[in-house]
Amino acid sequence: MKRQLRAQISVVLCGAVLAGGCAPTQPFYFFEDGDLSHYLDVATQIEYPDVHEPQLDEVTSARAPLTLRNAENYEMWDLTLEEATRITLCNSQVMRQLGGRTIENAPETISRTLVSSVAVTTTYDPALVETATGSAFGSAFGGTGVEAALSEFDAQLDSSIIWRKNDTPQNRLANPIFPANFEQDQGIGTLGITKTTAVGSQVSIRNNTNYEWNNTPTPPLGTFRAYPSDWQSNFEAGFRHPLLQGSGAQYNRIAGPQSFEQYAANITNPFDGVMIARIRTDQSLADFEGGVRNLMRDVEAAYWELYFTYRDLESRKTGRDSGLETWKKVKALFDEGAKGGSADREAQARSQYFQFKALVEQGLTDLYRAESRLRFIMGLSMSDGRLIRPADEPTTAQVAFDWDGIHTESLMRRVEVRKQKWEVKKRELELIAARNGLLPRLDATGTYRWRGLGDDLIGSSTGLPPNAPGSNAFEVLTDGQFQEWELGLQLSVPIGFRRQLSTIRHHQLALARERALLQDLELEVSHQLGDAIRDLDLNYGLTETNFNRRVAAERDVEATQAAYDASRLTLDLLLNAQQRRAEAETAYYRSLVDYNLSVSKVHYRKGSLLDYNGVYLAEGPWPGKAYFDAMRRARQRDAALQLDYGFTRPNVMSRGVYDQNTGAGCTTDGCPMPQYAPGMEYAPQMAPTNAYPVPTPAEGFPTSQQTPQGVGQVTPVSYNAPSRGQLPAMQ
Repeated sequence: MKRQLRAQISVVLCGAVLAGGCAPTQPFYFFEDGDLSHYLDVATQIEYPDVHEPQLDEVTSARAPLTLRNAENYEMWDLTLEEATRITLCNSQVMRQLGGRTIENAPETISRTLVSSVAVTTTYDPALVETATGSAFGSAFGGTGVEAALSEFDAQLDSSIIWRKNDTPQNRLANPIFPANFEQDQGIGTLGITKTTAVGSQVSIRNNTNYEWNNTPTPPLGTFRAYPSDWQSNFEAGFRHPLLQGSGAQYNRIAGPQSFEQYAANITNPFDGVMIARIRTDQSLADFEGGVRNLMRDVEAAYWELYFTYRDLESRKTGRDSGLETWKKVKALFDEGAKGGSADREAQARSQYFQFKALVEQGLTDLYRAESRLRFIMGLSMSDGRLIRPADEPTTAQVAFDWDGIHTESLMRRVEVRKQKWEVKKRELELIAARNGLLPRLDATGTYRWRGLGDDLIGSSTGLPPNAPGSNAFEVLTDGQFQEWELGLQLSVPIGFRRQLSTIRHHQLALARERALLQDLELEVSHQLGDAIRDLDLNYGLTETNFNRRVAAERDVEATQAAYDASRLTLDLLLNAQQRRAEAETAYYRSLVDYNLSVSKVHYRKGSLLDYNGVYLAEGPWPGKAYFDAMRRARQRDAALQLDYGFTRPNVMSRGVYDQNTGAGCTTDGCPMPQYAPGMEYAPQMAPTNAYPVPTPAEGFPTSQQTPQGVGQVTPVSYNAPSRGQLPAMQ
């Protein structure tokens, strides 16, 4: 019975345990008041930053966009391409980008990744690189700036003052001569200047002054000290000059004066001197130039795309109006029951009209969208009560380029090629510095010191020796009685040079890689230019063909309309002729715009797009105080003594200022240097150059004749084009 009872109790207990589960329970605490407002049940949550920055007026004053329902109360703004370029440059602290309309057929592997490696290019980027102070791998802008690299050669002032009180018990019995405890007052002061020279030497001058008082017995009880306290002061001048590794102006300007210590600290790439920093600045300028170039390409593309949408809308309106007139005529015949007014013809004409009406609505929306894209690239508000209408007409002149000339020019003027050549130059300099590491570290050191000791630090001349009470330390020091010097050599040689050899091999491979990239980049640039020339000729041929197609379509409509009015043709033939005319009109302006974009694309591919648009890059104005200080520094240098480092001077690494004005005369060895007149202002010129003559009115495209006008020569072509400013108003 007891056994059965125990079994039943065990089953009940197991059931109770299983029913309760394994859920944890909170402990019990005394003095708990239940206020848990400090408790947070989440570790992270989305929050908004406390940043208050003023918004652009173009954002705060933006109006509702133009749409099919909101297409009233606006005025036309006839805008030239020159003015659009000027406004864009004034409003472009950030280089905005637009997506391309078509996919490029030319190769874009290396050139796309070399320029503008950052997501967005701004006007602040070159200055940020110039003023960066981080290491080669620790800075967000690639490394040290020029000023920070130059600061490694600045003189350093260091000073310290320490006062100390010592009270130390001694392991000896107390007696009248030697006290049981050692008491001491001590002061230590140093003041020195250290300077690193361009050839790697370190020179310094320093003053060390020490004060000490202790309870060591003095006469007549003791014989160790002449007086209770004393001052010791010395001036020392020293130098440390590398004889092998780290020696020379070239190495120190490439690697920096602290490169040897960075080698010892296992830094992967210690070469971050002035010349490397300067190359980094040049590369940032190349990125900036590439951003401005892309901005000019996008603004011109957006401008001509807006021009095309106007012409395309006009052709659709022409088709809509002609379709409406045809529908009205057929509808009148249908209502009267006259011949040619059957129900099927009336439905066919009505369907054609509504088809053109839908195309007009789509074309009007495309126009608003294209105008908004131009506004964005120009930095304007999304809508301000004005509708931009291009005031310039695209050129119809045939542009002929000399292939040999523009091919050589593209290899010299493309910003991607220039940036990659700077990268090759940087790798060459790094290899020079790496080879310096194979030399042993042999430094010559020397110190010369003047000492002084006295009862006081400074006092009137006493003529007392340093061990006499009442003497002063500076008098003994200036007398030159106690002088010391030392000369020595310090040698450090890694056995085997394993790390140095690996470093050299690494930089050799890096240089080979950059040279291979440069060669492939030049091949890519050559193909890109050839593809641009191919598109140029194609689009000119299409423009010529589509113009003739447009003229033929217009005559086809006139002839078909006359035949239909004479009841010799059916209505569907007239409607088809009207549709073909609208398509021919659109195709002509599409090819004409593409031809003008092809001209711009050739300049883009050969590196002269900024020159083509009349845009030149120059440094902005500094504050007046900066010019004043710069003039003072220049006068100081003019009055100073020049230290000529002779054979250790670095080799030439730059060919001088890049000529932005023209590519004529460029060879494989470079472009000619610009000749600036004294007092010439270096203000940016934003006016685009009109390189095309105005075509004379005539019908058709005559055979073009090239005239010898140099690279990028222009031959006028006659064309019956509307004069400037004849784009229709919106209806």
